[in-house]
Amino acid sequence: MTTPPPGQNPYATQPTQPGVPQPYPPQPGAPFQGAPVPPPAPKKRVSKTLLRIGAFIVVAIIVALGKWYLGQSDAETTSVGSCMHNEGSQSSPDLKTVDCSSDGAEYKVVEKFDNTSDSSKCQSVKEAEISYYQVGNNHNVVLCLKSV
Repeated sequence: MTTPPPGQNPYATQPTQPGVPQPYPPQPGAPFQGAPVPPPAPKKRVSKTLLRIGAFIVVAIIVALGKWYLGQSDAETTSVGSCMHNEGSQSSPDLKTVDCSSDGAEYKVVEKFDNTSDSSKCQSVKEAEISYYQVGNNHNVVLCLKSV
């Protein structure tokens, strides 16, 4: 075996060039020593604060919709063709929607006018015998009723 001239790497496969860094020679019996593998990128995680804010908004919307829907009276949610029962008195009526085939059905809705309290609109409805109006809850309604 010949000894390489001074300044040359005995393990290099190419001749060395001055000013160019040379890789370290592999050590006999050592595992492969390549470039280090970078750690995996951290997973994007939504902060707990953002999750709490989002959950709060969703709950607030559900509560608001529930209050709005449950706060509506039967007169507001009824439709033409529905039957009503007066659980109040003639001077202070409290109409509730009932099944038209039940014994409690007293009136049938023949026309409904939203966003008004003008009960005279029922005078132009042919089948209407009674008019009922309700104001408040940001929703005024007039029901034109006939006896069942």
